[in-house]
Amino acid sequence: MFIHRIDDEVSLKLIELKDAERIFELTDQNRGHLREWLPWLDTTTKVDDTKGFIQMCLQGHTENKSMNWVILYKGEIVGTAGFNVTNWSNKSATIGYWLAAGYQGNGIMTKTARALTDYAISELKLNRVEIRAAAENRKSRSIPERLGFVKEGCIRQAEWLYDHYVDHIVYGMLAEDWNRKR
Repeated sequence: MFIHRIDDEVSLKLIELKDAERIFELTDQNRGHLREWLPWLDTTTKVDDTKGFIQMCLQGHTENKSMNWVILYKGEIVGTAGFNVTNWSNKSATIGYWLAAGYQGNGIMTKTARALTDYAISELKLNRVEIRAAAENRKSRSIPERLGFVKEGCIRQAEWLYDHYVDHIVYGMLAEDWNRKR
């Protein structure tokens, strides 16, 4: 089990099948909160759906295409984050994340995104890290903005959310810029 300790309270642990019940429990408890911005809530109705997601994550990790972690806060799983897509040809990765509502406002996701960006650039030797967020999702957009990512543009109608499209704002961080900030 790989655990990346960020500070005394926040750590990242590579996702495992044994995490399925807790992740599903968080998903179920935060369904209304998460559904506003994430398109997969209606197809995640039982623990087996979460197990399927984790198996897909493990397959992506095995194939070196993605890497997903659970976020631990004081030892408890409170969300997930990771590289949804890793493009080795272009030396880039796209970070995705979600956090249970009751844990927001503690800096957990900013610390997590900072650690993932640093890991991508310092350890994986990637050149570019990207974060995309729905244009109206101010909480999610504040993460890359706080970390100094460059707002690169808007992808119109980038994602279908149940009954409407949402635009995505694309944020990017280049290795040379990240290394200057450190």
